[in-house]
Amino acid sequence: MSKSVKKFYISLIVIALLVIFFFASGPLYIVKEGYQAVITRFGSISGTHTVAGLYFKVPFIDQVTTYPKLILSTDGDLQRIPTKENQFIVVDTTSRWRITDPVQFYKSFKTLDSAYNRLSDIIDSSTRTVITANRLSEIVRSSNIINERTTGAAEAEDDETKEIESLVNVNNVNESVTRGRGELCREMTEDANKLVPEYGIEVIDIVPRQIKYSDELTQSVYNRMIKERNQVAQAYRSLGEGKKAEWMGKLENEKRTISSGAYKKSEELKGAADAQAARIYADAYNKDPEFYTFWKSMESYKSTLKNYDATYSTNMDYFKYLYSADGKR
Repeated sequence: MSKSVKKFYISLIVIALLVIFFFASGPLYIVKEGYQAVITRFGSISGTHTVAGLYFKVPFIDQVTTYPKLILSTDGDLQRIPTKENQFIVVDTTSRWRITDPVQFYKSFKTLDSAYNRLSDIIDSSTRTVITANRLSEIVRSSNIINERTTGAAEAEDDETKEIESLVNVNNVNESVTRGRGELCREMTEDANKLVPEYGIEVIDIVPRQIKYSDELTQSVYNRMIKERNQVAQAYRSLGEGKKAEWMGKLENEKRTISSGAYKKSEELKGAADAQAARIYADAYNKDPEFYTFWKSMESYKSTLKNYDATYSTNMDYFKYLYSADGKR
């Protein structure tokens, strides 16, 4: 083999090794669908790719950092926040966000973990700012539907139920909601978006995942619920006592009416009976006056003499039938 041919083969081998080494060093990279890439050269940003595809880089010089274009989520810290009425509640929020400017994002954070930490602080700050400026009813409710249901139900209630509701709910009127939780969430999102554009981020929404009363407020709410239930029970008892007194009054009136009617009827019957007895006595007297006198005297002796132990004189007209055989003296 001649020296020229030998040099040719050596050159081919060197070229092949260089090609293999070149491709082994990774001059090509792929940006997947749903991702975007930032290319840095010697620590400076040299370019970005936001469309999926196959791209070229300078081996050992260019560095490729990829970020998702998809919507990401970050949870805020569980925090204790006072409302406008100075009532403390515990709020746990979550948010959705995305990277809109990979260059600014790289300059601000470089890694997603750093972005999560910073964004969590921003979300917590926006949440606290909005909640402290609003009432508790605005935070936990989204509309006035509870008031509308209460009004609609009250129209269909009977008089007794309305009376109880008037006794119980005099000082327990539901507050009207002017904005509601949905509007407050939008305000939180707007407040957070004032801070994040410089980071190449857009916050899509901030939503309270959980809202609960603090320990001291929980006990206060329980006590208020117990008080309200006691008020309802007392209202029912008061209404029951009132109805009882009403029915007892009606019963007493009916009792007196029945007694009066019965007394009137009995007196009428007694009068009729006395009249009939008098008539019978009169008829009997007219038939035999002497026998009538004798019989009445016997009845009088029976009822009178048994009350006396001794009679000291019988010389009176009263005893004419008792000591005279013919009833004459």
